[in-house]
Amino acid sequence: MAYSSAVLPASDASLQTRRDAVYRHIVLRLIPFIFICYLFNYLDRVNVGFAKLQMLDALKFSETIYGLGAGIFFIGYVLCGLPSNLALTRFGPRRWIAVMMVSWGLLSTGLLFVTTPTHFYVMRLLTGAAEAGFFPGVVLYLSQWFPDARRGRIMALFMSAIPLSGLLGSPFSGWVLSHFATGQNGLAAWQWMFLVQGIPTVVLGCLAYFVLSNSVAEATWLAPEERELIEADLRADALNKPARVNESIKAVFTSPLIWTLGFIYFCIQSGVYAINFWLPSIIKSLGFNDPMTIGWLSALPYLLAGVFMIACGRSADLHGERRWHLVVPMLMGTVGLLLAINFQAYPVIAILGLSIATMGALTGLPMFWPVPTARLSAGMAAGGLAVINSVGQLAGFLSPYLVGWIKDQTGSTDAALYSLAGLIVVGSVVAYRVARPQTALIG
Repeated sequence: MAYSSAVLPASDASLQTRRDAVYRHIVLRLIPFIFICYLFNYLDRVNVGFAKLQMLDALKFSETIYGLGAGIFFIGYVLCGLPSNLALTRFGPRRWIAVMMVSWGLLSTGLLFVTTPTHFYVMRLLTGAAEAGFFPGVVLYLSQWFPDARRGRIMALFMSAIPLSGLLGSPFSGWVLSHFATGQNGLAAWQWMFLVQGIPTVVLGCLAYFVLSNSVAEATWLAPEERELIEADLRADALNKPARVNESIKAVFTSPLIWTLGFIYFCIQSGVYAINFWLPSIIKSLGFNDPMTIGWLSALPYLLAGVFMIACGRSADLHGERRWHLVVPMLMGTVGLLLAINFQAYPVIAILGLSIATMGALTGLPMFWPVPTARLSAGMAAGGLAVINSVGQLAGFLSPYLVGWIKDQTGSTDAALYSLAGLIVVGSVVAYRVARPQTALIG
């Protein structure tokens, strides 16, 4: 859709009003599509949790095999994140985002052909590698369209796809498992789930090539004066950044603060991925066997998490406070897990606990990132943030594997959830120390 200067305010209107109009149009042009892409990206990470309800019995997989397969995804994710981002810079966002989405859509769909643990591990590893560059790539892409002053609200809109993926994906996955329960056209219900959730990603990937523009300069849907306004904002933004100092790779890897922040993020992600991969199974253990019922009950924690995430983010910005807005959600994750463990005989209380845990864990993600971006100087930010993210994503491998292994050894997930709750407490204590306002900049 063309957007000419004719729709801008009259020439005597303030520059700020004109600027707001331009950015509002960019938001409407780019964010809904990117949001939908990220929704399917996150759904692809967690749909294996629903497939588990049937595929383990069908394929004779143990809980340990499932946990390792669910987690090995993140080995590929961690290893390929940086190379993928370099490829995005080399080939352009429009082309590389399209390649990534088509690749992981096909690989995710290919999980329906898995028959052995080795096949499962290989497909999950490759899917993680294909998806690795999407999140950091989109963050980089958005930074090339919006100056610093506008990125907070843009990232909030973008990351709200995480709880929405659970809110919409959980009942949809439950419906697929119920609708195809008897199998159709030679495929079991869990196989159909991978098919109907993987193909839309391939379609979105093809559309990305035509919907996205590589840069402001190539956005033909913007008028020349609009492109100049945005580019001027981005140039001014670059001039206002601190000088880049002490940015060597050695300085990044030897910084105690960076590794401490990585540990905090690891603790948050441990809770997030434990919930993502095991929520349907935990709800089933409460006595709910119908996949559709499990799907709707799984959606409730994500609904509450989405509302709480937005409210907490607005509160943090309104009060200019970061420390407690990070620590309190982390502690909520611990309290929620403890409630779910100790009240399994009372499904209402247990689901309330899972809801509190999901609200806390997911809200910890957007509340965490303002801390390292405020603590690291420009010279350390690029490498430091990459290391922090990689350390945190390792939780995606270790957390589900730990839960699966402990369940195989004990017959219950309780001990694993106790361990994760304790880990989150330790992380919250460290976060309380690191997020104090007087912490010095590094770099």
